[in-house]
Formats: sequence, structure tokens, C-alpha cells
Amino acid sequence: MILGQITTTAAADTIATATDTGSVQVIDLLFKGGIMMLPIALLSLVAVYVFVERLRTLKQAMVTPPGFMEKVKTLVANGDLSGAKLACSEVNTPVSRMIEKGLNRIGHPLKNIEVSIENVGKIELYKLERNLPLLATVSGAAPMLGFLGTVMGMIQAFMSIAQEEGAVSPKLLSAGIYEAMVTTAAGLLVGIIAYLGYNYLVTRLQKAVHAMEYSSIEFIDLLQEPK
Repeated sequence: MILGQITTTAAADTIATATDTGSVQVIDLLFKGGIMMLPIALLSLVAVYVFVERLRTLKQAMVTPPGFMEKVKTLVANGDLSGAKLACSEVNTPVSRMIEKGLNRIGHPLKNIEVSIENVGKIELYKLERNLPLLATVSGAAPMLGFLGTVMGMIQAFMSIAQEEGAVSPKLLSAGIYEAMVTTAAGLLVGIIAYLGYNYLVTRLQKAVHAMEYSSIEFIDLLQEPK
């Protein structure tokens, strides 16, 4: 019984020691990845910032008060253009700015109103797309930097091996190789996360664009209704 307790305790201590050692090795590897770990870390920070900032912007663009278009349609149908413009100015969304531009053009030919709304929509779309290309660049640049760091690390490892006299120990060879592969793993991780974030934001952007197009068509249809 006592022997079993001693064996169990020793095994538990061994597992805990191995776990602690593994944690330290992971941290050490991040620092041993070489100089290319710095730009990869910087790209990861850029990716996180762009994703969070664009996500908040797209969420705000999609938040339209319930019944906004119905309110504008009712005011326009009653001839209260000033009230409709005021309702648009109180809502800070791309849709409201597009509709407000159309209201300001009422009295001009319908084609001119459509062009004005379309131009405002292009400006709003540009604002929503801002920094998205940067996130796409991070998703492609991070793995390339990781591969570059690995190549540099392999060169240094083989240079160290060449300087060794006599037989080269497998430990020296394997240590240089797995430390060099750290940058590849880090670069791929950052690139994959940035790529997934980019595609998610593009999907949210497409939803916002569809909402803008639907609202503009609804407004133009309102103007074409017989008075």
C-alpha cells in the first residue's frame, strides 16, 4: 500500500514537471524564433486592431432604427420633406445619408436623384471597406515572413553544424531545425486567423451593401408612385 502511494506520488510529480518544462519550452521557442518573429508579432497586432475596428464600424452601419424607412415614406407621402430630412439627420448610418441625399434632390429628374444616391453609396462603401485590404495583406504576408524566418534559421543552423569539428550530434541538428520552424508556425497561425477574419468582414460588408441597395431602391420606388 505504501509502495503504491509512493509510486503514484512520483508519477504525479513527473507529469507536473514535464508539463512545466513543456510550457517553458514553448515560451523559449517564441523567443528563439529569430528576428523575423518581431514583424510577425507586429502583423498580428495590426490584424487584431483592423478586425475589431472594422467589425464595430460594420455593426454600426447595420443598426437602423425600426420603422425608419416607413417613417420617411410616410413623411414624403404627406409632403413633409423637412420632417423626412430631419428624420434622416437623426440617424447616423449609410442608409440614412443616402436617403437624405435623395431628399435634397427631390424636384430634379429621377435619373439625377438616382445618380446622387449612387454616388453617396459609393462614398459610404469606400468608408466601410477602409483597412480591409490591409487585413488581406497581413493574411498573405505573415506566412511569407514565417517561411523567410525559417530559411534564415536553417542557414544559421547549417552554418553552426559546419563549424563543428568531428561528428555532429543529432541533438544539435534537431535543435537548430525545430527552432527555425517556429517562425513558419507563427506566420501560418497569424495568416490563417487574418484570412478568416477578412472573409468574415467581407461577408458582413456584403450584407451592409445589400441593405443599402434595398433601401435606395425602396426610396426610388416611392418617388415613382403616383401622387
